[in-house]
Amino acid sequence: MKVAFISLGCAKNLVNTEQMMALVRAAGHTLCADPDGADVAVLNTCGFIESAKSEAIDHILELAALKDGGRLKKLLVAGCLSQRYGEEICAELPEVDGILGTGSYSEIVPALLSVMAGETPRCFGDIDSTDEDGARVLTTPPYVAYLKIAEGCDNRCAYCVIPSLRGKYRSRSMESLLAEAQELSARGVKELIVVAQDITRYGLDLYGRRRLGDLLCALCALPFHWIRLHYLYPDEVDDALIDVLAAQPNILRYIDIPLQHVNDAILKAMNRRSTKAEITALLQKLRARLPGLVLRTSIICGLPGEGEAEFEELAAFLTEAQIERAGIFQFSPEEGTPAAAMDAQVPPEVAAHRVELLVDRQSRVMDAYNEMRLGETMEVLCEGFDEDEGCYVGRTYADSPDIDGRVYFTDGGKIEAGTFVMVRITGVRDGDLTGEREE
Repeated sequence: MKVAFISLGCAKNLVNTEQMMALVRAAGHTLCADPDGADVAVLNTCGFIESAKSEAIDHILELAALKDGGRLKKLLVAGCLSQRYGEEICAELPEVDGILGTGSYSEIVPALLSVMAGETPRCFGDIDSTDEDGARVLTTPPYVAYLKIAEGCDNRCAYCVIPSLRGKYRSRSMESLLAEAQELSARGVKELIVVAQDITRYGLDLYGRRRLGDLLCALCALPFHWIRLHYLYPDEVDDALIDVLAAQPNILRYIDIPLQHVNDAILKAMNRRSTKAEITALLQKLRARLPGLVLRTSIICGLPGEGEAEFEELAAFLTEAQIERAGIFQFSPEEGTPAAAMDAQVPPEVAAHRVELLVDRQSRVMDAYNEMRLGETMEVLCEGFDEDEGCYVGRTYADSPDIDGRVYFTDGGKIEAGTFVMVRITGVRDGDLTGEREE
C-alpha cells in the first residue's frame, strides 16, 4: 500500500514518526510524501495544549476532505491526541478509521493492514514500556538529525499533561544511543540535536545516576561538527555537567533551559524545583563558564495566582537576564492537571495581553543581540539557496532549526547545503541576520 505520514508537534514526536516510517518501509509498503492519492494517511499528533489540539483537528478535517473527494482511502491518527482523547475521536470524528496511542507506535504495520481490511483498530499499548531503539527514516535534511535519548517525564509540573501521555521517564541505553549516533554520522549528519523531555535526567532511571555528561563525551568522540542540546532543566544542571559543556568544543554554546517563571510562589505552584535565586545564580555561572552562550527558554504567562506584581517580576527578569531566545506561552488550563483546578485563575484575555507585552519586550532583547553581531564573522551552516531572496540561507550556532532565526548571505560561487562557511554579518532584518561570505 501507499502510506503518507504527517508529523505535528515537537522533534520528539518527529522521531516516533520516523520510526513508524521505517517499520512501514521494512514491511514492503511505499512511503509517499503527499496524502493526496495515498491508500492511508497517518497523522502523528500533538495534544499538549489547546493550540496543538486545534492544529491536529484541523489536519484531521483536511485529510477527511481528501477522503470525501475519493483522493485518500483511509485515515489513521496516532500520537498524543489519540492517547488523550481516544474515545472522543472515535465518537466525534467518524472520518478517522483507526487510532494509535503513544504506547503503540510499533503496532503501525498491523494497524495499517487492519484499517485497509475495513476494520477500525484502536491500539493503546503500555505508555511506560515502549521500544525507542528502532530504525528510522530520516525526514530532516541529510546534514541534521535528532537523537532522542529518553522518553517520558517524571517532573510532574502542575500545568503539564505529558507524563499522562508519554509515561514515566525512560532512558535509552548508552550502547543503543552510540550505535545510532555512529550510523547517523556515517550517513553524513553534521549537526546532532540531543533531545528528550528532560535530557539532564538521562541515566538516572537506568544507571542509578545522571550520565548525560558521559553520553556527551562519547558523542563528542564522533565526527559531528555541531552537537546541540534540548532541553536541560535548571535544577539538574550541576558543575560536573557544566565542566563537560565547557571542555567539548563541538557542543554548541546554545542551551535550551525551560524556566517557565521566576516568581517563587508561582514556581512552587507550578511544582518546579528551583527558586528565582537559584535560577539567577545558575544563569550567571553558565555565562561565566561558557563565553558566547546563547540561552533559549520557555515562559508561561497567566498561571493561576499570577497577579500584576508576579508578572512585573517576570518581565523585569527577562530584561535583566537578557535571555537571547524565548518562547512566550499563554497558560492553557488542561483538564486533569492540578493547575486547571487551582483557585485565582487569570482571565484568558489578561493572560493573552501579558503574552503580548512579554513578546514585545523579548523582541527588543533579540534585536539587541542581533545588533551586537554586526561586523562579526560567524560560522554558518548553509541550508541552501533561497530563490525568493536571491541568496543563500543558513544558521549560526545560536539558531536551532525551525525555532530561531536565520542568516541570509551572498556569495560569488556555489555552496552545497550542509556546508559550513564563514559569513561576515552586515545587517539585521526582521529578527534575522544578513551578511557576506568570507573565504
